[in-house]
Amino acid sequence: MNIEGLENNIGYTFSNKELLKNALTHTSYAYEHKINSNEKLEFLGDSILEFISSEYLYSKYTNLKEGEMTKVRATVVCEKSLHKVAERHNFSDYIMVGKSEKQTGGNKKPAIMADSVEAVIAAIYLDGGIEPVKKFIIENLKDEIEIATKHVGIKDYKTVLQEKLQENGDIKIEYKIIKESGPDHDKSFEAEVEVDGKVLATGIGKSKKEAHMQAAKKALENL
Repeated sequence: MNIEGLENNIGYTFSNKELLKNALTHTSYAYEHKINSNEKLEFLGDSILEFISSEYLYSKYTNLKEGEMTKVRATVVCEKSLHKVAERHNFSDYIMVGKSEKQTGGNKKPAIMADSVEAVIAAIYLDGGIEPVKKFIIENLKDEIEIATKHVGIKDYKTVLQEKLQENGDIKIEYKIIKESGPDHDKSFEAEVEVDGKVLATGIGKSKKEAHMQAAKKALENL
């Protein structure tokens, strides 16, 4: 098996090539060939991923509360994000699956690809220690983390506004999109937030949801 291509893709060269091969061995292939699967590496990789992402959030996003960091981590450390990492580095070309699994495109299944990323994370750690695995995780997930932190931060504005406005009893809060601009691949939305028919503020975002949240933020600033 030629794994040099994957080493080039992930930017790490293994001293112990067997570790990487093991990380790419699905249970179906392991069963057929009477060898160890990547399940134990996947178990270890999951813990390493949680630790490194937690440390990164703690160090870089000092404004986030504990609950917010937990939400961000849950958003990022998931099958969807890891599948993206696997796709970016063409993991499916290297994952070894059994014959029946291969017939159904098992090496391209999101869950199998995501699990293999966790296994590779553990393999990098066992081969080279904490620094190279930290580099791999942060390089591959920092953009997802950035997006998730913005989302969790924005989300609070809407909640805070609602709590603040309803201190003196129930009131009607409405969000409306008043303008759309830009091409389909790069749209911009403008929203306004109304309270009992009165416009409090407007906000602009790359999605309707973000525009609503920015309007809530502005309303809080105005209040």
